[in-house]
Amino acid sequence: MGPVNRRTALKLMAASAAVSAGACGRQPEAIVPYVNMPERLVPGEPLAFATAVTLSGVAQPVIGQTFDGRPTKLEPNGDHPAASGSDAFTQAAILSLYDPDRSKAVRKGADTASWDGFAGEFLPRIEAHRAKRGEGLRILTGPSTSPTFFDQISTLLDRFPEARWHQWDPLGEENVLAGAELAFGRRLKPVYRFDRARCVVSLDADFLGAGPEQTLNAARFGAGRRVWGAKAEGFLRLHVIEPVLSLTGSNADHRLAARRGRVAELAQMIAARFGAENLPEGGIEEDARIFLERLVQELSAHRGQALVVAGAAQPPEVHALAHWLNETLGGLGETVEFLPADDEAPPAAGLRELVDDIDAGHVETLLISGTNPVYSAPGDFDLAELLGKVPFTVHHGLYRNETAARTTWHLPALHDLEAWSDARAGDGTVTLIQPLITPLFRGRSLFSVLGAFFGTLDADDREVLRAHWRRASGAGDFETWWRKSLRAGFVEGSAPQSVRPSAAAVPKPVAPAVEDEGYELVFRPDTKLWDGDFANNAWLQELPDPVTKLVWGNAALVSPSDALNLGIEDGNLLEISLGENRLMLPAMVAVGQAEGAIGLALGYGRPEAGVIGSAVGVDVNPLRRLDALWHATGAELRATSDRGRLIRTQEHSDMEGREIIRDLSFADFLHGTEEKDEEVPPSLYPDWDYPDAAWGMVIDQSVCIGCSACVTACQSENNIPVVGPEEVERGREMHWIRIDRYFRGEPDAAEVLFQPVPCMHCEKAPCEPVCPVEASVHDREGLNVQVYNRCIGTRFCQANCPYKVRRFNFYGYGDEQAYENLDDPLYQAAANPDVSVRSRGVMEKCTYCVQRISRAQQRADREGRELDEGEVRTACQNACPTQAIVFGDTNRKDSLVSKLKRARHEYDLLGELGTRPRTSYLARIRAVAASAGSEPGEGA
Repeated sequence: MGPVNRRTALKLMAASAAVSAGACGRQPEAIVPYVNMPERLVPGEPLAFATAVTLSGVAQPVIGQTFDGRPTKLEPNGDHPAASGSDAFTQAAILSLYDPDRSKAVRKGADTASWDGFAGEFLPRIEAHRAKRGEGLRILTGPSTSPTFFDQISTLLDRFPEARWHQWDPLGEENVLAGAELAFGRRLKPVYRFDRARCVVSLDADFLGAGPEQTLNAARFGAGRRVWGAKAEGFLRLHVIEPVLSLTGSNADHRLAARRGRVAELAQMIAARFGAENLPEGGIEEDARIFLERLVQELSAHRGQALVVAGAAQPPEVHALAHWLNETLGGLGETVEFLPADDEAPPAAGLRELVDDIDAGHVETLLISGTNPVYSAPGDFDLAELLGKVPFTVHHGLYRNETAARTTWHLPALHDLEAWSDARAGDGTVTLIQPLITPLFRGRSLFSVLGAFFGTLDADDREVLRAHWRRASGAGDFETWWRKSLRAGFVEGSAPQSVRPSAAAVPKPVAPAVEDEGYELVFRPDTKLWDGDFANNAWLQELPDPVTKLVWGNAALVSPSDALNLGIEDGNLLEISLGENRLMLPAMVAVGQAEGAIGLALGYGRPEAGVIGSAVGVDVNPLRRLDALWHATGAELRATSDRGRLIRTQEHSDMEGREIIRDLSFADFLHGTEEKDEEVPPSLYPDWDYPDAAWGMVIDQSVCIGCSACVTACQSENNIPVVGPEEVERGREMHWIRIDRYFRGEPDAAEVLFQPVPCMHCEKAPCEPVCPVEASVHDREGLNVQVYNRCIGTRFCQANCPYKVRRFNFYGYGDEQAYENLDDPLYQAAANPDVSVRSRGVMEKCTYCVQRISRAQQRADREGRELDEGEVRTACQNACPTQAIVFGDTNRKDSLVSKLKRARHEYDLLGELGTRPRTSYLARIRAVAASAGSEPGEGA
């Protein structure tokens, strides 16, 4: 063979590389250009559309970001009247959209069928029911606030007058509406204005915890807690009475742990102090007496700015009592407003009436949509067995779940991001839901399914929605009105006018709780899985509970005193007996738990949740009763020596004697100077020069409620993988931002402190000089950058990081997930194309969402202008409902982040190390000083 020239050598090298890639790597996808380019679409550029996802039927308004027709991120709709950040459920909706376990086809029993085959059986049955005026026809749905659905169901009941519509919500607010009816003579929905209140009392109300109104409540609560330029009378004080430490209780200035059954008695004692007559006052412990006296004094001092909130788990009498107190304290129309309830919806029967009708043989055809009663129904009847008594049953839902497996037919539903619909937000504003993607599977909307009652299963859900609003809007030019509303994402002026109710009546007294009837079981919605609907969402399964820090499972929460009496340690399997029902689940000794109360989270132990969520945790629904959905007394406990599995992301509960979280009283804050005067420690490292921008972040710990919306938002934005329970148990979770939780004080009455911890982006970063390949470098705008294709995985930077915010890829998460159930290619559609997917053996961490910085700078360059203040917002900042996170250019002295960095109570985490982090904190401001005898850093 003759000499080989340079060109030939390069050809041979390229050919061999191509052969190797073809044999060992993934085949490249075919790239085909558009024949007809969709309107406004620029390949590689994101488009944004206003829409919403729903939780318990309530709209969560969002702006959906799509790339080439593929949704990848949901952001809060800042123009919406109920704009208030986001929550973990909303941020995780993207992953649920691409869940490969979603129902893909119509099924008859265990066999795959078709929509035509279903229509061939269902439509003749509907005609037979029509001849009998709907006799024997029943419809069961989950909660809804959709005006179009209410219009449809009203028309249906008019045409089938003997049919009945039932609703089942395992976490419903029937007690809330019944309490208003008891107080005012009509069913009203209270809307709480925490932003106007200066003294709030929670009677077992977790208004900051997971739920449809969490973001709105948190935004208003944060407005009352924010101290930027606050005056002496401007700081909200929070008093909480509850059995299990909740997110609301964790943010309380004063908290009393009491069994759920005792809350009514304590509420009556408060009302008696303000003149309520004929309310008995029983015996009370010394700590409770001191708590109530302080609470009454503060309520009296803040008339017109006081607010009493009762929780959904409390009986209607307690809600009526709260309304009477709010009226007495001048809060009606000020700190609490009322919206009319059920004005649009026809009257719906409950699950009990449906069960009675089935048992009596009155049901011939049953359609179930948007709810999973076989799993979530309480244990006083077997709904799976009862469904076998109905000749023709249909389930319509996103998954072939526990209910679908026991019905004659199962119909796949559309995800909110695939459908046309509407729903009311927390403030009552009608929010329009438009699809961001063509349906991935063969699902249809509830509008289409209900169309069968009007003669067709082919109804177009968009046209159903438009037909309703063409009638309801009253717009002369409907097309212009429609485009404007769709672009905004809501119907302007659609929130109902608040109602000024008549004088509240003092309800009859509640029978005192009997303390010697064994242990009290306290049922709670899970902060991550809600009622179990999100069990197959891996982002939420791996999201730490804000208080317990549990992932991938639930536990029986036991007070320290009860644990001592029963000889229980963390992880011991606990047998709980209530009547004939028994279950076993691991125990966890919980700080702040009321003695005699056992906290049980709903949503776990589902046998048919999907590949990811099935058999995770323990189902506690069998211990519930329809007449006692929220708590039960008379339970018996038996501790065993067997061990269960508790996976937690934070094992320590104190600050090891360091000033990790600083706090001071509101009075001390007011008497301080306007700006701090803190000497910067010297450094051997050279200073950096930032000629353009110098990015920085400030986190206000006074308003951070620990909700973890930022954690899931960061995961969605930055393609952060799920590692599964085994890897988390090894301490290998991958979240780029974590929420540390610390306790201070005695275990039975501990204070709670939250601290979000992303990468600090240190000026003098310990991770940078130790990297042998310069994968960890400082850029010209102050970011500590990780160059993935340089990283060789020495982990020296992780060892040198004092904040422990770096994450190492032990597995090839991009190609082969560490958690085997997430290796379906469909999940890759959720990935943000602006962020590279990291490979095995590299280090990763928070980047301040550098991709967002770059996009904003490129947009400003194209438009020939400078970046505006606040134009760059990180994913965590956008999601935060209380605006606890502020990000911006510290080179701009007029920027909010610069002003906050000059605040007197701003400080650096572990600043004594001299790392000079660009992420800093505002010390937590409390209504009062820290607990007597307790200094920062003392743990429970």
